Amino acid sequence: MNRRSTLKILCGATLLPSVASASEFAFERPLMGTLFKIKTHTEDHELAEKANTEAFATAENFNSVASDYIADSELLSFSKLPHGKPQRVSKTLFPLLLQAQHFARMTKGNFDPTLGPMTKLWRESRRRKSLPSSEKLAAALAASGYQKLILNEVNRSLTFTVPAMRLDLGGIAKGQAADAMLAVFEKHGLPRTSITCGGDVRVGGPPPGKDHWTIAIKTTGEPKPPVELVNEAVSTSGDLHQFIEISRKRYSHIIDPRTGLGLTESSTATIVAETSAAADALATAACVNRG
Repeated sequence: MNRRSTLKILCGATLLPSVASASEFAFERPLMGTLFKIKTHTEDHELAEKANTEAFATAENFNSVASDYIADSELLSFSKLPHGKPQRVSKTLFPLLLQAQHFARMTKGNFDPTLGPMTKLWRESRRRKSLPSSEKLAAALAASGYQKLILNEVNRSLTFTVPAMRLDLGGIAKGQAADAMLAVFEKHGLPRTSITCGGDVRVGGPPPGKDHWTIAIKTTGEPKPPVELVNEAVSTSGDLHQFIEISRKRYSHIIDPRTGLGLTESSTATIVAETSAAADALATAACVNRG
């Protein structure tokens, strides 16, 4: 997957891009439950504005089809259809599903885009601050599992093989959006660009006068050295800020596919990979694997 055949894992990290230049233009917009920030280096402000508009339009389109929060999104529409019958998927969503399924297989389900039933149940539990019933938990577990999702590239279709399945791209969608946004800037001849969204940072070519981007890592423990990136991505995942206590037990927002509940062992990982989608998915998988 990584062109250098290496994968870097750093623990306990929150990511902060740090670079400044006279030719730098910055844009930001809330999206996908976080704040997307763009930095690009060029002397052409109009071109930067044009690329920014197109990049955010691309990300908005991703969100409209792949969100599991938007009730009428294409992603959620499949959960309302009968299982066992192939369903056509749009040209926008299908590549996102294929990529997510790829990382599910790679991580043997530690990252899994079919955990929608568990995600929905765990969100309800977090709101109520009480664990789900054993019956509801068993039903969610039975309706989840990447092996139960069939994707047909010839027909561009998906098939749920068991009832009540529901997709969730929350562990990869931001990374996919960041990759697509950087591609827009590169198309416009602006490769010296970084995209930051929550714990994900995707960078292209280095800023003027530099041979890399420097990504500072802020931790709650021992200071970590900055990460130097070119045409790469880095993503952090963990429960440093998102967790809940139920009956005096700490649970992460990251779901353990084996139990259907939030991870109970505190775990944080940062992954450097060739793309944001890879870093995003593998950071989640690393947390689950350690949890």
